[in-house]
Amino acid sequence: MIIKLLEVLRIAGACLGVFLAYYYGRTPEEVLRIMTPWLIGSIAGCSAIDGLFFGNEAAAEKGFEQGSHYQRQNGFWFLAVAVTALVIFYAGWNAYANIALVFVFCLFLILSAANHTWSLIVEKNTSWQNAIRPLLTVLFTLAFVHPVTAILFK
Repeated sequence: MIIKLLEVLRIAGACLGVFLAYYYGRTPEEVLRIMTPWLIGSIAGCSAIDGLFFGNEAAAEKGFEQGSHYQRQNGFWFLAVAVTALVIFYAGWNAYANIALVFVFCLFLILSAANHTWSLIVEKNTSWQNAIRPLLTVLFTLAFVHPVTAILFK
């Protein structure tokens, strides 16, 4: 039950971040500044919680092996990314700090989505997370395209 709640919070927080960023952001820099901690913080923060505190339940829900040290390591990586997103936001670092974090995070999401797609197609693991992860990855990555390209190609 807690894993499903974390999944809902992960998606809802990311969606809320995209909405708030595009609603309140007047410039690409503002959009990126608002969206980065919400979207990355929601996904990475909830992933850190489920990986560090509910690793076996999360693995079972996704149809993956349980009790792996890689689950805890992955949880620590997510925690580091979530904390970094918050530090960048509260420290007021420039747009390029946000872009660097967005690039690393989106690249990870794309590789993770490829792994979920592999598991779905090749291993016949038809868990909801394997089916939805590629679509959510595309949508959340696309949310960053406008502000990032507008800043980089001024």
